[in-house]
Amino acid sequence: MKLADHTILVNGGAAGIGRGVVMALAKEGARVAFFDSSEEKGRITEKEVSERAECMFVKVNLLDKDEVAQGFKQVIGRFKTLHGLVNCAQASRNVPFLDTTEEELRLALHTGFLPAFHLMKWSYPYLKETQGSIVNFASGAALEGMPTQTSYAAAKEALRGISRVAAKEWGPDQINVNIVCPIAASEGVLEWKEKMPEAYEKMVNNIPLRRLGDCEHDVGRVVCFLLSRDAKFITGQTIMVDGGTIMLR
Repeated sequence: MKLADHTILVNGGAAGIGRGVVMALAKEGARVAFFDSSEEKGRITEKEVSERAECMFVKVNLLDKDEVAQGFKQVIGRFKTLHGLVNCAQASRNVPFLDTTEEELRLALHTGFLPAFHLMKWSYPYLKETQGSIVNFASGAALEGMPTQTSYAAAKEALRGISRVAAKEWGPDQINVNIVCPIAASEGVLEWKEKMPEAYEKMVNNIPLRRLGDCEHDVGRVVCFLLSRDAKFITGQTIMVDGGTIMLR
């Protein structure tokens, strides 16, 4: 197993793509800690993962920096070390640009960008010791500038930007930092499918592989690779796990 004896922290791991990542990491032998704001979903995921690997769930309100810091201390207190960090968490509201307020920007930045920024800084000394890796989640919606995604795009592109800076600054410490942009069949997407089946079919038909990714087997497996020794010569890259929807040049 690629990640045996690795301790990985996933920010936002109770549902959707984050849950898929947690499940994939556990199957590769990692000890997994994950944050989420949902106690119910977090405990369900923790119970399922614990059947195959050591797992720790910490309920965290990402809008509260002190809670994020305390959650990180709990993880280090239990596992003592860290080999990988994955930042999946993000909340935002879809609002046209002219209607976007500072409130929408604060929600997106304070649940996605800022917690990831702080966790990267706090993780640095541990990742330097283990020559570990970071995977941050961005989005094709931000790359393409999709309408109504102002605050979401701002948070995701800000995270992509600092990921490249960290990749260059921390490269001499053998810390890898990469970005994943996925399209996957998360709970939210499947709910949208039920409400707007025609729009859903149009989206799928625009994907060259004509399907959405699986949260665990398609997206989670890529994250496992990027956190493994097999990917130690890859850093600062944006990896599109989207069935070929966006082909970067």
